[in-house]
Amino acid sequence: MSEETVQLDQIIPDFTAEATVKPFKLSDYKGKNLIIYFYPKDNTPGCTAESIDFREYYPEFQKANTEIVGLSRDSMRSHENFAKKFDLPFPLISDPEETVCNRFNVMKTKIRYGKPGRGIERSTFLIDRNGKLVKEWRGVKVAGHIEEILEAARQLNK
Repeated sequence: MSEETVQLDQIIPDFTAEATVKPFKLSDYKGKNLIIYFYPKDNTPGCTAESIDFREYYPEFQKANTEIVGLSRDSMRSHENFAKKFDLPFPLISDPEETVCNRFNVMKTKIRYGKPGRGIERSTFLIDRNGKLVKEWRGVKVAGHIEEILEAARQLNK
C-alpha cells in the first residue's frame, strides 16, 4: 500500500493485512462493496455495541452486495477471542503497527481519564465494487450509525 492517505472518490491501492479467518487482501473484494470500520479496542462497550450492530445487520449488508471488515490495533489473539465471543461473521484486521490506520488517517490524539494519548478515531469507510472510496464517516457515534451505512450501501446498487 502506498504511503499516501486514501482520498474520497479515489481508487484505494491494493493492500494486505493480518486478519481473522484468512489474511485480508483488498483486491479479493473486487466486485463487491466493502465496509471497513475502524474501532478503538476489542471488548470495550462502544466497540462491542458497534460490532454487534454489524453482526445483526450482516444479512442485510449481504443482500446489498456488501462485505464488512472490522479493524483495530488489537492482536490477532484478542480479535479471535472477540470474534468468537460475539459470533462475528466477518473478519477483523489486526493493525498493531498502525499501517492501515495511517493510510486511512484515523489515528488521533485523544484525552482519556485526563491524559492525552493516541488512539483510533471510530470511523467507517464504504468502498464500491470497483475499489473506489465513496463514503466516509469519521468521529462516529454508535447509535443509529448502522442504518446510515446500510442505506448508503443499498444506494450503490441502484
